Amino acid sequence: MVLLQVVVSGLLLGGIYALVSVGLTLTFGVVRIANFAHGEFLMVGMFLAWVLHERAGIDPYLACVVVGPALFAMGFLVERSLIRPVIQASHMAQIFVTVGLAVFLQNGALMIWGADHRGVILPYADRVWFVGPIVLSLPRVVAFAVAMALCLALLAFLRWTYWGKAVRATAEDREITRVMGIDTGRVYSLTFATGAGLAGIAGALLLPMYAVYPTVGIQFVLVAFIVAVLGGLGSAVGAILAGLVIGVVEVLSGFLIAPGLQQALYFVVFLLVLIVRPAGLLGRRGAEELVVT
Repeated sequence: MVLLQVVVSGLLLGGIYALVSVGLTLTFGVVRIANFAHGEFLMVGMFLAWVLHERAGIDPYLACVVVGPALFAMGFLVERSLIRPVIQASHMAQIFVTVGLAVFLQNGALMIWGADHRGVILPYADRVWFVGPIVLSLPRVVAFAVAMALCLALLAFLRWTYWGKAVRATAEDREITRVMGIDTGRVYSLTFATGAGLAGIAGALLLPMYAVYPTVGIQFVLVAFIVAVLGGLGSAVGAILAGLVIGVVEVLSGFLIAPGLQQALYFVVFLLVLIVRPAGLLGRRGAEELVVT
């Protein structure tokens, strides 16, 4: 029963990892840029949720309604001003731009809020639900439910809406898509902004469980890259499944072996999977595309 409890806790954590990672893999699959500032969007979302809670008393989960659109708008502006000029440039130039953006956002947060770790105290932080022998933490359940709902909504958007189909077409072949009359520039902006918005919402969902500080994004962007590659770069479904797997591996390894070896263990799983299947769980070998099936 204890092992089942650990697995459930891992799945709840993995849901957040999935939400963080699906935005990263979406950006890579369409814009073809590895966004090293993705973790900083999460950090900004956490700080924005913290400010809303401290200044206006807004619950961090309700703050998602503000944080999501705010980070979407921020991502839109970043794509237009910084990412768009280097889309056709070398990968090195793209890396420098996103790493530079990450450093800028970290130092901006340091200047505004300082280096202190900040958190929120919620009246229901210690509330739990009992489902048979399983004990569920209310904040983790809420975060998992919202994260999974957003992931499913994203998949539905990609499959059944016009702009979702345009995103998939651009990921498949940007040149043919442009010839067919689809505004690929608008698709890039939509995709990058959506990734930033999802990262910001993930940050708000994490605030009741984690402290926020200027470099907190580094912790989560490392996991996000592992999840995105493990699931198959460009595969939205793969990122969701891999996020759940990494969450379970992290919690299980901390319980069965040692908390200090959590990251080492999911790196081992990551390498083993790539040895057997280099394209990741649901990726296609030699292809860079967004898979929604």
